[in-house]
Amino acid sequence: MSFDPGLLHNNGHTAYANGTGSGIRETGVVEKLLTSYGFIQCSERQARLFFHCSQYNGALQDLKIGDDVEFEVSSDRRTGKPIAVKLLKIKPEVLPEERISGQVGPDLHAYPFTVLHGYIHPVVSSIPLHLDGKSAPGQMPTGSVCYERNGEVFYLTYTPDDVEGNVHLDTGDKVSFYMDTNKLTGAVSARNIQLVKKKQMRCQGVVCATKEAFGFIERADVVKEIFFHYSEFKGDLDALQVGDDVEFTIKDRNGKEVATDVRLLPQGTVVFEDIDYKLHEGTVVKVIPKIPTKNQNDPLPGRINVRIGFTEKELPFGEKDTRSKVTLLEGDHVQFNISTDRRDKLERATRIDILPDTFNFTKEAREMGVIAAIRDGFGFIKCVDRDARMFFHFSEVLEETQLHISDEVEFTVVPVGPVYNHFRKDMLSAQRNHAVRIKKLPKGTVSFHTQSEHRFVGVVEKEVVAVTSKNASPTKGKEKEAEEGVIAYEDCGVKLTLPYHAKDLEGGSHPQAGDKVEFSINEVKRTGQQSAVSIRVLNRNSSNAKRLHGFVATLKDNFGFIETANHDQEIFFHYSEVCGDVENLELGDTVEYTLSKGKGNKVSAEKVTKVAAVNGVGEDISASVMMGKVIRPLRSVDPSQTEYQGLIEVPEEGGTKGQTYPFGIMGMGNKADCLQKGELVKFQVCTVPQTGQKMACNVVPQRRAVVECVKDQFGFLTYEVGESKKLFFHVKEVQDGLELQAGDEVEFSVVLNQRTGKCSACNVRRVSEGPKPVVTPRPDRLVNRLKSITLDDASAPRLVILRQPRGPDNSKGFNVERKTRQPGVID
Repeated sequence: MSFDPGLLHNNGHTAYANGTGSGIRETGVVEKLLTSYGFIQCSERQARLFFHCSQYNGALQDLKIGDDVEFEVSSDRRTGKPIAVKLLKIKPEVLPEERISGQVGPDLHAYPFTVLHGYIHPVVSSIPLHLDGKSAPGQMPTGSVCYERNGEVFYLTYTPDDVEGNVHLDTGDKVSFYMDTNKLTGAVSARNIQLVKKKQMRCQGVVCATKEAFGFIERADVVKEIFFHYSEFKGDLDALQVGDDVEFTIKDRNGKEVATDVRLLPQGTVVFEDIDYKLHEGTVVKVIPKIPTKNQNDPLPGRINVRIGFTEKELPFGEKDTRSKVTLLEGDHVQFNISTDRRDKLERATRIDILPDTFNFTKEAREMGVIAAIRDGFGFIKCVDRDARMFFHFSEVLEETQLHISDEVEFTVVPVGPVYNHFRKDMLSAQRNHAVRIKKLPKGTVSFHTQSEHRFVGVVEKEVVAVTSKNASPTKGKEKEAEEGVIAYEDCGVKLTLPYHAKDLEGGSHPQAGDKVEFSINEVKRTGQQSAVSIRVLNRNSSNAKRLHGFVATLKDNFGFIETANHDQEIFFHYSEVCGDVENLELGDTVEYTLSKGKGNKVSAEKVTKVAAVNGVGEDISASVMMGKVIRPLRSVDPSQTEYQGLIEVPEEGGTKGQTYPFGIMGMGNKADCLQKGELVKFQVCTVPQTGQKMACNVVPQRRAVVECVKDQFGFLTYEVGESKKLFFHVKEVQDGLELQAGDEVEFSVVLNQRTGKCSACNVRRVSEGPKPVVTPRPDRLVNRLKSITLDDASAPRLVILRQPRGPDNSKGFNVERKTRQPGVID
């Protein structure tokens, strides 16, 4: 009888239903034998079958109780019960009397089978136990052993009585045993089981390095690293990172220990050290070198001197033991915790923080500056005492403060590396220095200049050149900005001169040559260069041209016009004559200027300076509000007219012409509004103090128009402006976010684009809604014609080809003949 592992696996049961298949042979053991009949206990199933001695093929005297027999199952004709027929005695299998030994494991795939010293290596499953160590109730506790023979795998059961030495076996233990056959049931089991070697425990660690095809694990049981190949990692290799907790099994390969069967553990499972949360203070006596030497093998090269009780200790520390990446210096006063390694009980300093008073201990040279530029992860500092900007990295910022441009900071300057060229030491150190240990300072702490408390008096020798931006390129603007003014003064009887800049003037008034001024002296700390600041004009030079006041009336691309103080004329000026930034000028701003004559004896304004605002058109404004009509716009609206002033007429009853009132830019309620001829306005009347002239002021147009159309983000109003009968507006100018429709009545203001000369509507407000659009039905004649047209009608509209299509090769028409496709048929 050959050994069938499937039988052992099923504890002697087969898959046959009642054993009634014809011609199917079964095996069993003779249980009872009388003179002419007996009974057989089936080996493959729980059944007891009757047999008659006439069915035995052989000498009946050789048949005994306990003999193994093979038979077929039939049924008794009278009772219908199953009986055994065609009995044949079989010889018992002689099991090898050899001990089988090998490696123990939980399953066949976890540990590959190997042959050691010619023995078979089985895998054993331990006997299940409850948590209290007792066997499961109601059943005999059993375990199983699986082994391999000739490429086939077999399973054998065992009980606690089969284990020698009263040893409890665990899954994965190495054992040796004999095979035994139960003569009653024919089942094969393991007996005389001896423990060869307990299962090797799994080790834990943390991945400390990864390469292309292998890595290293720092072990949690000893201070040692162990190699592992990526083929031994059981999991997603792409997810494996340095710092991951893992477990593994140690094996010897070529005389070296390697980690196998590496598997991930939950983060935080592996703990190397115990940290004392009591804070200690100490002094750094040895720092970690920025560039490690070739002979440096100490993973904890740093040292901190600390006094604990009455004992002084020197604790090591490494790069990972500092809370931040700020550079440590010898003598630093630090705060830290003490960590004790569970493996070798080594103490070290960890979670190291620099204390704020450390600069009192190190005596290092601290410098100050302002953040000049910030990039991704680094920046540059404008130093108070150095010409070059100093590089710094964000990791060197103390207290994890967020830095911004113009923040004031304090720092220490150190060289990048310890190696210098002895012949060019100064040059290299200047190029390779950078800022470390950066501390943010309160605003106003850092000063690049010192300013004298004493005020000096002098005379302007040279005027400062104006800075323009609208009419000059950036290069020209920088050249003009570099040209500075000069002030002459006396100090202790010595005549001296100082430069000054337009930004250092006070009160918005630009001094001219010969003007007497008061100022302070500013000195740059780094260079010692002096200049005049906080300059204020005391007395104007009487020989200078008279300064006049006016109001900005028009601003073009590179020039503009000023309305005179009498509001009756306009004066041309070029942006190059503006003292200050032209971008700051707006319509209606009050300016101070000097008249001059240029080519063609034309008058223009020079040295235009923006000053504090003064009263508008005039005083004595009437309380009554009048209605009128614009009969002449400002010259900025209609450049073809000779007069600057606009004119408003108040109509009298009967439609006759009434009294007229002039107005200028300062009389407009909205300086940017563009009043057109014929528009109705509301205004008040005031008197100009200088001339006594009556003028219109607070002029507000009364405009109403109908929306002609709206197209996406813009639209047009039915309103005549100049030669155009339509007025453009943008939907952003519609107040309250309303959506206008064609036919809506609106109020609005008109503004003139000074550069393009085109007008547009702004501040559009809907007054009333227009009639809702009604869908116009199709004409009856068109409907009747469409109904009368048929496809067969020769007079029906046809598609006419105007141009034949061309293919990629410029050939006309289609080369492939078109065929009628039959549904469901594939060509």
